[in-house]
Amino acid sequence: MNLGFDFFFTSIMLGVGLAMDAFSVSLANGLNEPKMKKRKMSGVAGIFAVFQFAMPMIGWICVSTIAQYFKVFEKCIPWIALGLLGFIGGKMLYEGIKNKDYDKDKPAMVFKDLLVQGVATSIDALSVGFTISDYDWLHALLSCLLIGIVTFFICYAGLAIGKKAGTKLAGKSGILGGAILIFIGLEIFITSLF
Repeated sequence: MNLGFDFFFTSIMLGVGLAMDAFSVSLANGLNEPKMKKRKMSGVAGIFAVFQFAMPMIGWICVSTIAQYFKVFEKCIPWIALGLLGFIGGKMLYEGIKNKDYDKDKPAMVFKDLLVQGVATSIDALSVGFTISDYDWLHALLSCLLIGIVTFFICYAGLAIGKKAGTKLAGKSGILGGAILIFIGLEIFITSLF
């Protein structure tokens, strides 16, 4: 397999497609924490990028080694995403409704929540391992790196847009961010049924 235009185009388009859920969650995180510093934005986008890099790679490894076990797990992916995003979104929604007084200096997310979001938005990327199953390990690694890089930039943009809108929405941003996460979880689950 050569590193031609088709390889790079396909990998970048996979990255764009896979990053859409992470973009929406980044948007919600920006809404929820409008005072987020650029360094933290890079860290948040980086976490999503690492998960979007790792999950297709893990999928490729599973397809290359234990494909029969992976097929059973594939049916659980929408349920896991719905549960994780529903939990985090519900928590944000509850806290947004409960806290009538908006605290500008309170950090909106903790590292643990960010890891859960990273898993929830990237778990469907495991199935990309099937898409790239004919790649050798080097091409699979490069493809997954491209997916991660694309995800980083898309998520950083989502955080920036969310921050800008979050500043204007002030106290209602947690409610909106939570509702977005719940919606994304439902969307992943419902589209998996068809």
